[in-house]
Formats: sequence, C-alpha cells, structure tokens
Amino acid sequence: MKKLYYIIRTIFIWTMSIIHFFPLCTMLVIMGIFIDPRRNDKPQRWLFRNILRVAGVSFEVEYAPGFDRERTSFFVCNHIDIWDAFIIYSAIPQFVRGLEHESHFKVPAYGWMMKRFGNVPVPPEGNLSAFKRMMKLTKETLDKGVSLIVFAEGSRTTTGRVGKFNPGVFRMAIQFGYPIAPMSIVGAYEFSRKGDWMLYPSKITVYMHDTIDTKGMTKDDVETLRQRVQDVISKPVDEHYGFTHQAGEPAQTQGHESIEMNRSN
Repeated sequence: MKKLYYIIRTIFIWTMSIIHFFPLCTMLVIMGIFIDPRRNDKPQRWLFRNILRVAGVSFEVEYAPGFDRERTSFFVCNHIDIWDAFIIYSAIPQFVRGLEHESHFKVPAYGWMMKRFGNVPVPPEGNLSAFKRMMKLTKETLDKGVSLIVFAEGSRTTTGRVGKFNPGVFRMAIQFGYPIAPMSIVGAYEFSRKGDWMLYPSKITVYMHDTIDTKGMTKDDVETLRQRVQDVISKPVDEHYGFTHQAGEPAQTQGHESIEMNRSN
C-alpha cells in the first residue's frame, strides 16, 4: 500500500508541477520581452518556491556569516537532479542565471525558455569558436551584475556523494576577477534522483557558505581553489549521508544502502 501511495503521489506531483511550470514560465518569458527580467524576478522566485511546495518538499536555507548577499558571483553547487534549478533559485537571494549545457537549449519548450531567461550555453569540448562565445557572454553577464550558477561536477550524482569538480569555472572566476559562492544541497537525493521518476517526501536544506574572493589569485591557484570549494561543498553532504571525508581527498561511502534506507523511511 505504501508503494502504491508513493506512485499515486508522484503522478499527482508531476502533473501539478507541469501545470504550474509551462504556462507560468511562458507568461514570464513573454513579460521578459517587454519588461526588464530583473523586474520579473519576484514572480519567478515565487513560481519556483511554489513548485517545491506542490512537490511536498520541506525547504530551508542556512546562510553562513561570510556569505555576501549582494556581490555578483559564480554560485557553485552540487548537482542531484532536474529539480535543482527550483531549489537553487529559491535559495539565492539575488538575480541569477545559469551556465547550462548547449544541448539543453535544443529541448522543446524548455530550451526556448532557458534562452529567453538569459542562461549561458556551454558548448561541448573541442569547439573553440563556441567556447570563445561562451567566455564573452559569461563576462558580459557578470559585468551586468548578474550572478551565474555552475554545476562544477558536469553531471548529476548517481550515489548521493559530490563528484570531482571540473576546473573550468575556477579558471573563469580567477580570470574575470569574480568571487565563488559555494552552496551545498542536502536532502534532495532522497526526494528525486537521476534515472528514477519517483518523488519522495524529503527535507531539503541548502547551505550558502562564505563567499570566496578570487582577487589576487593567478592561474597557478586554480587547483587550490577547486579543491577548497570542493571540500566546502562536500562537507555537509558527507556528514548527512555518512560519508567519510578528509579535506583534499575523495569521499569514501560507508555503503549505498545507507542512502536507500533514508529514502524508504
């Protein structure tokens, strides 16, 4: 009976979320054609928070004392599932857009919306001209005072743990002189995960860590910065799921079963 309940609940949540997302996002995109998108930020934030409410997610944000709410930054976050966008946008207290894989912009309806919202397309490796366009657009976006969300892992987790970060965003942060704002999503892996359409009740906590200044850093500091941010973001995730982790080393899990038990409880 419990499994049947979760199936019915999941179907209801997906249905209601789609009903919320596409019509209201279309309206926001149309508004963005005529109105500065920053003036649409409040209704967009309300939409994303409301979708989490419809999904039955308990949601909270914890801000570190050194987190700068006003400063334009690269927001670097662990990546769990497609719901991350709603979680992140509900947590960041400023106008923000995202660096998103170029292939996502080809998805019907969704890709059109992301383009109109002003997300930056990330091309596949090897396309030098597209890479230069991405770098130019990234710098222009930041210079306009728009922060950018980056999933430095490059893919969604399949175990709950935080994967190794790619160095690209840290090179850009140092090159452009913009800070890194690390953030950790904890509890979302119990709610939804890659490859599974089911949605389960969960409490999601987002930790907004101290903002890290990159001024004065050089290209020789990229690896140090990457590892520092990796450790900061991984720590609350490791603690939540019972992973053992030492700074500068990959986390070791005590067993995938521990996460499965969290889901079924």
